[in-house]
Amino acid sequence: MTPDDLQALIDGGETLTVEFKGEARAPFSDSDLIDAVVCLANGADVGPSWLLIGVEDDGRISGAQPRHGGGQTDINLVHALIANRTQPALTVRIEQFATASGEVLAIQVPAARAPTSTSDGRFLQRTIGGDGKPACRPLYFQEMQARQADQGRLDYSALPFAELGRDALDPLEFARYRRAIRENRGDLQLAELDDRELAGALHAVQVDRGQEYVTALGLLLFGREDALAAALPTHEVAIQVLSGGEVEVNDFVRWPLLRVMEEVEARLRTRNREREILVGMTRVGVPDYSPRAFREAVANALTHRDYTRLGAVHVQWYEDRIEISNPGGFPQGVRLDNLLVAEPSPRNFRLADAFKRAGLVERTARGIDTLFEQQISAGRAAPSYGRSTEARVVLVLPGGEPNLPFVQARVEEERARGPLSLDDLLILNELRTEPRITIGEAAARVQKPIDEVRLKLAQLRERGLLESSGAGDRGTWRLSVTLRRRLNAPAQTSDLEERERLVLEYAAQNGRITRREAAELCRIGPRQATRLLSRLAQRGDLIKHGTRGGTWYAPGLTLANLTALTDTLTMSQSP
Repeated sequence: MTPDDLQALIDGGETLTVEFKGEARAPFSDSDLIDAVVCLANGADVGPSWLLIGVEDDGRISGAQPRHGGGQTDINLVHALIANRTQPALTVRIEQFATASGEVLAIQVPAARAPTSTSDGRFLQRTIGGDGKPACRPLYFQEMQARQADQGRLDYSALPFAELGRDALDPLEFARYRRAIRENRGDLQLAELDDRELAGALHAVQVDRGQEYVTALGLLLFGREDALAAALPTHEVAIQVLSGGEVEVNDFVRWPLLRVMEEVEARLRTRNREREILVGMTRVGVPDYSPRAFREAVANALTHRDYTRLGAVHVQWYEDRIEISNPGGFPQGVRLDNLLVAEPSPRNFRLADAFKRAGLVERTARGIDTLFEQQISAGRAAPSYGRSTEARVVLVLPGGEPNLPFVQARVEEERARGPLSLDDLLILNELRTEPRITIGEAAARVQKPIDEVRLKLAQLRERGLLESSGAGDRGTWRLSVTLRRRLNAPAQTSDLEERERLVLEYAAQNGRITRREAAELCRIGPRQATRLLSRLAQRGDLIKHGTRGGTWYAPGLTLANLTALTDTLTMSQSP
């Protein structure tokens, strides 16, 4: 760390990974130092934290007091103190900085790979306190389990219950699991096993010294309702229907998970309307919510929830959306900005595997792709995880009226030129509501490197779905004129220059344009379209042909129009 780095940390104030400890009023004791180090080690998920001794809470440097004889601080002794009084022993990095206001002792604390305590058994973690500021509080046993599950070091669903035997399991739930396998084309070999063999294959029962113990997975999949409620009180599912501020349905259940899945899917079928559009000679159904995406969302909430936390999984129907939420934040390493590309990291690995083998979720473990692809393909806004916190994952599936022209254009495009990838759909969906995007904005939307996105944009241009303006990565991309017309999309700005550009581009691509085509393209009335075309003809950008109802306009030979024509030809020929 350089002095500038230190000043930058101080200027940023206290955070979850930076703590100030001033000694203006009283020296910072060894016990307080150990507490602060343990707290920071348990608080950071990734990367190091910093303890700055000699800095007051307001960022003012007051100076660190000497910790050892002779009016000095021996860094080696501080190292030894921290290593000897933490379990497991923490190895920190310590630096001293002399400033005009006094010395600052900077201690870099690594993120603990396992829950770390003081030598006398105190577990602490740094979190946001009730006043919205960083603070230290106790780290409880169930939170240690949750932390290890987030890091992939503990599978809570594999934990055995010593007091429960095979009589806690319901034969009807084993039959339900086999039926799910057959209906969803899961692992058919499992469907041929009897109850005892199936329990062993899925690790629903463990055997220790001849004694059988039911695991958390066994209870969640096959448990009798009374045993499940008694042994796993954190498991609960709320099924709610809310309309205009009123709660029409408010059911809380503690059933085995496959029974829960069947119930919520049955309720979706009773509420899920479906529209039909005609594409060629084929009718294409467009449901309010994709059953496949809904199943994936509910299964994810049930298998990835934190079963050490109190709180129910909520499946909530609103008039314009479905919200599905579960206790426990994203697993370690998964964030909103890498959700689409992060490696799958199930919190309850064996439970997630049991769902995959039953055919209830994607076997590739890329169910998140299914959610986004199904939602956008149906002409709706993309799913949103924006309201998720470190304590709860919240998924919103927008409903409302679908964009049927988009669905029709997608189906026609895929029949003509092959499937559109999820990245294609994300980019096209973004441009349904935004006039244009840069390559950087497209990369952020699909969460891929710019080099990959550059190739993807070029491929969409080759398919006639996008067009670009400007040079290199500083240019912008928008829906092509042809696609905008297929979508019946309005000119994406009310600015007169934008309408003129759209008309000139269309005329350059098609060799001509009529008043009706201009009106549809710019979403304006016939009289406005006539005035727009007449103005362009007077400037020489267009040449008028015909009279009255047979009037049409061809591209003119002005410099501006030649430039637009050249740009259009260049884009159509570019790789």
